[in-house]
Amino acid sequence: MKYEFTLSYKLDPADSDLDDLIERLGEAGCTDALVGTGLAGHLCLDFTRDSTSAEEAMLSAIADINRAIPSAKLVEAGPDFVGLTDAADLVGVTRQNLRKLMVMHWTAFPSPVHAGSTAIWHLALVLQFLEARRYKFGRPLIDIAVVAMQVNHAREAALMGPLVDVRFATAYPVEH
Repeated sequence: MKYEFTLSYKLDPADSDLDDLIERLGEAGCTDALVGTGLAGHLCLDFTRDSTSAEEAMLSAIADINRAIPSAKLVEAGPDFVGLTDAADLVGVTRQNLRKLMVMHWTAFPSPVHAGSTAIWHLALVLQFLEARRYKFGRPLIDIAVVAMQVNHAREAALMGPLVDVRFATAYPVEH
């Protein structure tokens, strides 16, 4: 099955030769990715990877990148963080339709991760909401969104290190 996902990395200043990075990534098995460098010091890889599972697809890509560029630091796995427009585009509905569903079913619609001037949701949770209402989209999209969310959570937890305290998990229950 084909899985489409994005991995964004922050580069070490020593890794600034794009041609060298692309060569190393190809040798490590990332020939199924488009490489972009829109933000200085960052690298973004858009993968279309054949694999038996979404988890295998994303974790093998991360391992390939780690082999090619050991000093690179994962910033974000996607698709995960989305606004309403992004989520609507991914599932083939209009933004207005998705907003209407959000307003009509506010008790069931997932809470945003960020609710500033632009609200951001975990795509996997929005897809689960839509799937429960019989919206149809490819299983690979749901699977890869779940894995991307898990990778991002694991990355954040690793950043916290010993600061993570299990008491917070019970003191502040999370929406599922």
